[in-house]
Formats: sequence, C-alpha cells, structure tokens
Amino acid sequence: MKKNNDKIALRRLRSSYATTVVSITLVLFLVGIVGILALTSKQLSDYVKENINVTVMLKDNVKDVDVKYIQKNLDASSFVKSTKYVSKDEAAKELQEELGEEFTDFLGYNPLLSSIDVKVYADYANVDSLAVIEKQLLKNSQVKEVFYQKSLIQLVNENVKKISFFFLVFSGLLFLISITLINNTIRLSVYSKRFIINTMQLVGATRSFIRIPFLGKSILQGFISAVLAIGLLIIVIYYLQQEAYEIVSFSDLRLISALFIIVIIIGILISLISTFFSVNKYLKIKSHNLYL
Repeated sequence: MKKNNDKIALRRLRSSYATTVVSITLVLFLVGIVGILALTSKQLSDYVKENINVTVMLKDNVKDVDVKYIQKNLDASSFVKSTKYVSKDEAAKELQEELGEEFTDFLGYNPLLSSIDVKVYADYANVDSLAVIEKQLLKNSQVKEVFYQKSLIQLVNENVKKISFFFLVFSGLLFLISITLINNTIRLSVYSKRFIINTMQLVGATRSFIRIPFLGKSILQGFISAVLAIGLLIIVIYYLQQEAYEIVSFSDLRLISALFIIVIIIGILISLISTFFSVNKYLKIKSHNLYL
C-alpha cells in the first residue's frame, strides 16, 4: 500500500514538474517570437523601401557610351543599391504586354524614352533624400527627368512608423503577460507543496534550508524551459529562412545567439524570482491558513 502511495506521489510530482516546464517553455517561445519579429521587422521595412523604383529618364538622342557612363556613376553612388537599363525597345515591349496591343504600329514610331531604373538603399528611401538625389541627377545634361511616386514613399514611411510603434507596444504587453503567466505557473507549483514547506518548518528546518532546494529546482526548470523554447525557435527560424529567404535573412549569428541568451536569462530569472517570493509567502503563512 505504501509503495503504491509513493508511486502515485512520485507520478504527481513528475506531472507537476512537466506541466510547469511546458508552461514556461510556451511562454518563453512567445517571448522568442517577439525577438524574431524585432530582428526581422527592420529587414522587412528595408525590403519594402528598397523595392521602390526611381526612374531616370534619358534624352532621346543619348549615346550608348553616355548611358554606360551614367549607369556606372549611379552604381558607384553611396545611395544606390542596384540599377537596370531599359532601352526604348524594351520599354515598348513591356508597355505592349500591359496594353495587349501594338501601339507602335498605330503611331508609326516608338515615343518612349530609354531609362535607368534605380533602387536606392532604405536609408535614402524618403522624400527629402530623394529630392536631393533628383537635383543631383538632373545636373547631367543627358537626363531629361527623374520620376518616383512621392505619395507612395510618404505612405510607406508613415506606415513603417505606425507599425513600429504598435509593435513596440505589443511587445511590451506580451512581455508583461509572459512574466505574469510564468509567475502564476510557478506560484501554483509552489502552492501544491505548501504542506511540505510547513512540515519542514515544524521539524525545525530554517527558512534558507527550505528555500534553497526550491530555488535550485527553479533555476533548472527555467534553463530546461529555455532550451526547449530555443529548440522551437530554431525550427521557426529555419522555416522562415527556407520560405522567405529573399526577404528575411538570419545570417548574423551574433544577433541570433544574443536572442537565445536573452531567452535563457529571462527563463532563469523569472523562474527564480517567482519561486523566491512564492516560497517566502508560504514560509510566513500560519498552519491554519494553509487550507484557505
């Protein structure tokens, strides 16, 4: 009979321990997801900005040598990410595909101009910077016009600022919720052992003697939970890298390592602090209040 009771008690203890670890793991996983979003949000905003097209329209009589010279200078500029030359014939072909008819046969000539499509770096993808770049490009006598959608650029930058603000607020709220969930999980775990704490006090055990095993177990729980959460995060990172490699890159191992270390620290610290205060609560409580 005693052996059966011991087995049941051991099974309940393991179940309680596993439940606590799983709960903390899931919360830390959410914290890690927020960290991944923080790492990728900048890349996503940069990707959108760097795909805004700036078209440098060239004059009709421009020579191939002059085109190559202009494109070479653009490629060498600090604000340019990439350039693509579009000849008159290529521009006509693209427009014909969009319209679905041969407009050059109707007009008898090709009215389009050759151009250079320019994509600038994200830091320069704003109205003020592009206005300066436009003035600089128009100084070249072979450039007829510089075209870009100012309203679109303003809209993109405004939306990026709004999204960044809401993401910051969301991250803060999620972090507070995570702390609360971990704290409640550990408090419930300690609550289930309140009679053990009281019994140890009755036989003369000091508070520090009672507290140390709980704190040691909390550190182990926090660490195991963090390692499991990191395992889940690695799967998410691998999936994102495979499915969205053109947009999102996790090539900076230092940032990823820093994120994993932060998850471990958060897991251990929150688990340790929550256990400390929970154990202290039941060290101070009187025996007749344990049933409340």
